[in-house]
Amino acid sequence: MDEKLAQLVTKYEELEKQLARPDVFNDPQRLKDVSREHSSLKQVVDVIKQIKGLDTEIDDAHQLLSSEKDGEMRQYLAEELAKNQSKKEELQEQLKGLLLPKDPNDEKDIIVEIRAGAGGDEAALFGGDLYRMYTRFAERKKFKVETMETSGADVGGFKEIIFEIKGKGAYSLFKYESGVHRVQRIPVTESGGRIHTSTATVAVLPEVEEVEVEIDPNELRIDIFRSSGPGGQSVNTTDSAVRITHVPSGITVSCQDEKSQLQNKTKALKILRARLYEKHLEEQRSEIADARRIQIGTGDRSEKIRTYNFPQNRITDHRINVSIHNLEAVLDGDINTLIQKLIEADQAEKSKKIGDS
Repeated sequence: MDEKLAQLVTKYEELEKQLARPDVFNDPQRLKDVSREHSSLKQVVDVIKQIKGLDTEIDDAHQLLSSEKDGEMRQYLAEELAKNQSKKEELQEQLKGLLLPKDPNDEKDIIVEIRAGAGGDEAALFGGDLYRMYTRFAERKKFKVETMETSGADVGGFKEIIFEIKGKGAYSLFKYESGVHRVQRIPVTESGGRIHTSTATVAVLPEVEEVEVEIDPNELRIDIFRSSGPGGQSVNTTDSAVRITHVPSGITVSCQDEKSQLQNKTKALKILRARLYEKHLEEQRSEIADARRIQIGTGDRSEKIRTYNFPQNRITDHRINVSIHNLEAVLDGDINTLIQKLIEADQAEKSKKIGDS
């Protein structure tokens, strides 16, 4: 392990030198790649250096204790030694987590798709609640949110909404949200006061660049049509809406929220690229026999992952069997506690699999 850690430090120092080289600085793609790798190693190297510093202090304390005669000084040195040993153990646990296999998509921006499921109007309203929850959480993280496509409901909320979240590490946080979300509450339209159950599905797709997913233009069928539904002056009066079908996979994407055909086409291609990438990842996972759906961060979109119970003011995440009694705050974007618990469970599962192998 010591040799592996030393190699990581050497690699980090090499990357720092590369960042200062003109040939790297003047090559945008290379600079981006080197910067990304440098950034991913920084936290690991910082922890390694902290542990090394504590090792030196612990060795010094042992030497001083062996020669010190004064009782008060010996007590002080013993307390400092215990403190440093405890801190070292904490850092070693942190380092274990940092050294676990990384999801190559973790640093990427994302495309989030929310669709109303079972429950009619109430499902659409719940879709609106989920959209607000995610946008508020994104705001807390200083991420940028941009709507890509919407299909509203007469009562409010969304039958479907697709939006982009940009920010370093967005996928690492939001990837745990993919799946079926269930809500239990009394609808505003329910005069009898009965609790209604409805669902919405969430898909979180890592945003990919053109070089990562090549799309053959000859495999695309592009249809242009007039936008429908609420919109501005030119949205509903020009043939600006775009529908793109990827013929080999059958995946179809429509965009009509923008005023220009080009803008809608650009957004549609971005969504299509993300969906094709996700399809490729799903095919890869299915080929791995022990992938067993326990990988919390890549759950099946059809799996019920969470229940929002209004009468009991409770949110339950079924994957890790954790409940939080603070529903209003969670729906206002305070989902960090849930996400951190999911990250911890995911890391524990990965550590276990490494230990068993």
